[in-house]
Amino acid sequence: MDAWNDTAAPYPRDEGVHHLVARQAARTPLRTAVEFEADHLSFHDLDERANRLAHHLIGLGVGPGVLVGVCVERSLEMVVGLLAVLRAGGAYVPLDPTYPPDRVAYMLSHSNAPVLLTQERLVSQLPDTTATTLCIDRDWPDIALAPATPPQVGFDPEGPAYVIYTSGSTGLPKGVQIPHRALVNFLTTMGRRPGLEPDDVLVAVTTLSFDIAGLELWLPLITGARLVVASRQVAADARQLAALVEASGASTMQATPTTWQLLVNDGWRGRAGFRALCGGEPLPVALAEALLARGVELWNLYGPTETTIWSTVDQVRAGEAVTIGRPIGNTTLYVLDPELQQVPVGTPGELHIGGDGLALGYLHADDLTAERFIPHPFDPTPGARIYKTGDLARWRPDGRVEHLGRLDHQVKIRGFRIELGEIETVLGRDPSVATTVVVAREDVPGEKRLVAYATAAPGATPSGPELRKLIAAKLPSYMVPTAVVVLDTFPLTPNGKIDRKALPAPESVARADDERLAPRTALEVRLKALWEDVLGVAPIGITEDFFELGVTSITAARLFARIEAELGADLPLGSVFEAPTIERLAAVLQGGAAGERWSSLVRIQPDGSKPPLFCVHGGAGTILHLHALSRRLGGDQPFYGLQMRGLYGKQAPHGRIEDMATHYLRELREVQPTGPYHLAGYCFGGIVAYEMAQQLVRDGEQVALVAMFNGAAPAYLRAHPGPISRHPLPTGPAPSAWDRHVTTLKVEVRKAQIRALVALRRPVPESLRDQAFFRICYRAERAYDPQPYPGTIVQFRSAGLFDDPQLGWGGLPAAGIEDFEVPGEHLDQREAMREPLVGFVGEHLAECLERAHRRHATLRVGA
Repeated sequence: MDAWNDTAAPYPRDEGVHHLVARQAARTPLRTAVEFEADHLSFHDLDERANRLAHHLIGLGVGPGVLVGVCVERSLEMVVGLLAVLRAGGAYVPLDPTYPPDRVAYMLSHSNAPVLLTQERLVSQLPDTTATTLCIDRDWPDIALAPATPPQVGFDPEGPAYVIYTSGSTGLPKGVQIPHRALVNFLTTMGRRPGLEPDDVLVAVTTLSFDIAGLELWLPLITGARLVVASRQVAADARQLAALVEASGASTMQATPTTWQLLVNDGWRGRAGFRALCGGEPLPVALAEALLARGVELWNLYGPTETTIWSTVDQVRAGEAVTIGRPIGNTTLYVLDPELQQVPVGTPGELHIGGDGLALGYLHADDLTAERFIPHPFDPTPGARIYKTGDLARWRPDGRVEHLGRLDHQVKIRGFRIELGEIETVLGRDPSVATTVVVAREDVPGEKRLVAYATAAPGATPSGPELRKLIAAKLPSYMVPTAVVVLDTFPLTPNGKIDRKALPAPESVARADDERLAPRTALEVRLKALWEDVLGVAPIGITEDFFELGVTSITAARLFARIEAELGADLPLGSVFEAPTIERLAAVLQGGAAGERWSSLVRIQPDGSKPPLFCVHGGAGTILHLHALSRRLGGDQPFYGLQMRGLYGKQAPHGRIEDMATHYLRELREVQPTGPYHLAGYCFGGIVAYEMAQQLVRDGEQVALVAMFNGAAPAYLRAHPGPISRHPLPTGPAPSAWDRHVTTLKVEVRKAQIRALVALRRPVPESLRDQAFFRICYRAERAYDPQPYPGTIVQFRSAGLFDDPQLGWGGLPAAGIEDFEVPGEHLDQREAMREPLVGFVGEHLAECLERAHRRHATLRVGA
């Protein structure tokens, strides 16, 4: 085992990352350093901008060891800001703008950062702070007056480069201090293996508040490679991300297994030689095999934040075990028993890490630092330490290490390390809760999720959904459990401790009468087997609601495809709203309704006494994600979805906004022949709803409401082009150029096929359908020229996703725009349609519907 820890390797011990970037800028000043959307910076421009900002920061008191809060959206400014903080001698503290204000306030207060670097559009959502706030965009005219030469400041390689906050067991996050020396060692060894060359292009997808972003941002800049920063929206959308990877000519990307799985599920084909770096949570064997089958060069990475991003690497090869591999340069691994003695090869023990990657410790937490960073039992050098990871591991005979899970109750979900105690602390503060436990469950293989359990305080009757809202208001979305289950008592072990393994699955708590769950017919038996197999939940009763089982649109599509394949049933996916249980679906199939005329109009919630609301699909053409909103509006509000024609290949899709609007109006008039009408649209559907309102007004009908959910106007979309057009393929020789050329040709051929089929009004085949609908909508929305509208539009927009609060509609509706900013953490536009954020949308939309109904009722009486 000593030989396996022989990892000594040279690196520039007396320099920081900012020195290495400056050296690269001197070598290749005109080479593109970083791209974001349609903009880019050369190494020379990046260097000069960072220097000017560094001088300005020094004028605000930043110097060696001074912490600077950095709260910025993903952008060129983010890269300039981070580099400038290091040039000024400071250390940056990443603050995710999507975090709840209380969490950001705590980090600012705890770090004592005297300066906060941000952007003007974020200022209003930041908490009150004593820190000097500098907006890199708003204040740039003043910043630009500073010298473009590098400032002369002191440098200590043992000083902090950044302080990053991670989940803490006390209910509060803890700040990990990473020194320059550790970061430079890490980047140097990563540059060798897995490696990054000047001709490489790396797409960065990770939020700055997750430490692995350090590899994505700095490694390209010190090696001369091109850094392509993906926006938060693109990074969270598999289809957009795949398009960016292809259009940018990317050769490398780092992501968590969750993100790689999304790409695989969405049909990403990969390509030979593409370097896929995977870490942040265990790499499933099935995912590894799927990636390798696409010809990629796959690397599995492991490391705690406290040992600087990654501490081990392993190239994954087909037919071999997936391990976390061997230590990186100047890093040592030890698998120890509770007495800190090394265990034999093949024997599990706690993994400890030593070497140059160790953090300085936890900020303002000496006791915790001493507890986790302990004196090195095998290195007599004064001050030598090793870090207790809390991970269970074992050596393999070939010198690689297997990761076997956690020793404590710290978990990783979607790559984020989470202290379950932090969630328990937040939940336990509610006066209705007596005791609480949070666990990570994997009831469906490969789908790990957080579930919280609580018992009631005397005289209280806490509600699981309400407790979940409470958590969502205090913690980031990745820490919000998928369910909160209220129990009478907790199961206990023989010694009186809570038996976590005996806690019931959330679904089983909701099941009360087992007799009513049993299938009664042969068809129900077959459907039950299909549901359980595809959804990965068992047992499922015949009266259980499809939407209560936590399924996604992708899972739903897979289920209905299986039903069609195995039962020969021609069943549109939208019918799940009318038949959301096995019992009702069986009745539909037995009654022969599956073969009825396909309709764009879907009865999501057809009952109720109020005027109906008609909501148009987004760019994917589907409407399953509208179910949560319909429930939030209540059982007395009829709610209809309008899905894209041609969605199931039976008809040709419309290619113009005007034609879509005419078609949808024809269908909705079968339910409501005359106005006043209440219309809505999600994302792309907002434009269609706007045109529907225009056509109704021209026909002399009344329109009571036009609501949009993140529905940007065509002018805004043209000014903010999507990744399909804003990332042209690079020219000149590059690795795998032929592969990229072939891929581009294939994409162009598919585009031509889609255009021809739409022009000829032919159905789109299954193989092209997903890509087709996004492309049809993309072209339609940008070609549409909206005319002024005589009424008002209501806009619900996700906080932090748009730089124009009116989303380009300003001046078009004569009576103005009623704007609602949906608070919370938004990873993408659809987050506003999901729990818990959809609660805000539902509450305010219900008020708008009620006002519109009263207003038009008054008009009718007055008439």
